[in-house]
Amino acid sequence: MNTSDLEQTIHNKQARIAVIGLGYVGLPLAVAFARCGYDVTGLDTDESRVRSLAASRSYIGDIRDEDLQVITKSGRFRATTDYDVLREADVIFICVPTPFNRMKAPDLSFVEAAAEGIATRLRVGQLIILQSTTYPGTTEEVVLPILERASGLVAGVDFHLAFSPERINPGDTKHTVENTPKVVGGLTPECGRLAAALLSHLTPAVHLVSSPRAAEMSKLLENIFRSVNIALVNELALLCERMGIDIWEVIEAAATKPFGFMPFYPGAGVGGHCIPVDPYYLSWKAREYDFYTKFIELAAEVNQTMPYHVVQRIEEGLSAQGKCLHGAKVVVLGVAFKRDVDDARNSPAQRVMEILLERGCEVIYNDPYVPRFLVGNDVFRPQPTVLESQPLTVELLRGADCVAIIAGHSCYDYEWIVKHSSLVVDAPNATKNAAPGKAMVIRIGAPLKIGGDE
Repeated sequence: MNTSDLEQTIHNKQARIAVIGLGYVGLPLAVAFARCGYDVTGLDTDESRVRSLAASRSYIGDIRDEDLQVITKSGRFRATTDYDVLREADVIFICVPTPFNRMKAPDLSFVEAAAEGIATRLRVGQLIILQSTTYPGTTEEVVLPILERASGLVAGVDFHLAFSPERINPGDTKHTVENTPKVVGGLTPECGRLAAALLSHLTPAVHLVSSPRAAEMSKLLENIFRSVNIALVNELALLCERMGIDIWEVIEAAATKPFGFMPFYPGAGVGGHCIPVDPYYLSWKAREYDFYTKFIELAAEVNQTMPYHVVQRIEEGLSAQGKCLHGAKVVVLGVAFKRDVDDARNSPAQRVMEILLERGCEVIYNDPYVPRFLVGNDVFRPQPTVLESQPLTVELLRGADCVAIIAGHSCYDYEWIVKHSSLVVDAPNATKNAAPGKAMVIRIGAPLKIGGDE
């Protein structure tokens, strides 16, 4: 298929699309393309995911079972574990995880495996678009050589290659795949133009940049911007605690300024796939150029200290009640990485719970979105512990020495929680509007108040 033929099939929505990786990024992308009329095949190595999709059962909160039923019955969407389906695809998206390893260096094994799977089936005229968040240069330095070496084809001549960063925000019903602007950078101007032509059928605004590297850097900038600003308010929260000032009141006041200020909020740390990971991707790559991203690394360091601070506040509250941290029973509410989502990747709750376990606490959690939670399996706690979400009852609250709110889900009745607890440590300011109860309430970023009068 030549360029004009591919462009025509894209325009007529006859292009066959394959999406590798059916997680929080890949599945919404696949569903969106199928919903707008393209024939889409999802590819994932997880057989349980493929079985769920075949039965029109979604395992991601942002995708409803009804959405899957419509596109599956229409024949526009199917899922498989068989890489051979890529031979028939006109466009292939790579939407696989890009974590870091124990040394905080990029782990591109999933991207490399996807590229290897494509390479042996690559044919002339195909368009490959990497969406996985990564450091500038990945498309050209990692993906391109794999594709060319195994296929014998030349990128930009025989096939097209581009990078377009994902902009998924789990739990956000306002900004979706279909209405969030897309950035795209092609290996050649023609590669970029074709990728932009396809993405324009999905979302109304497509911003074309000069290269994959520029597109890769734009994604890191978006997330590092958030990391740095969250670190700023986290550091100010610690200062405000010492100064006897409520950071939440300060942020609310500053947010009344209609220009030059954007509110960010403190908490138990940062979570999700991007914000805890992306700064390290850029810092790692920067060293290749004898450049050290001190400002970015300092922000990451500040954010990483917040779980320790939450535990410190728990210890302070227990001490005020004549109790020790060692042996205390702590109930953690909300282990998702943010409010009202089922995504627990890199959740700050994990590190909070790890520290508590290391300090000899009995740790129980409740999260209606996350029925099972893995604590450990990393450099800090190599032996993982799998915990089950426990029902939130009066007995559970009254039997706890401390209730720690990490993700402030809107489904919780915080007034009821405060009423039946003896000590509440509140990281996301969830109890702000709760009437005073018998509990001592300690809010991160607010002065420590002893007694149930918060």
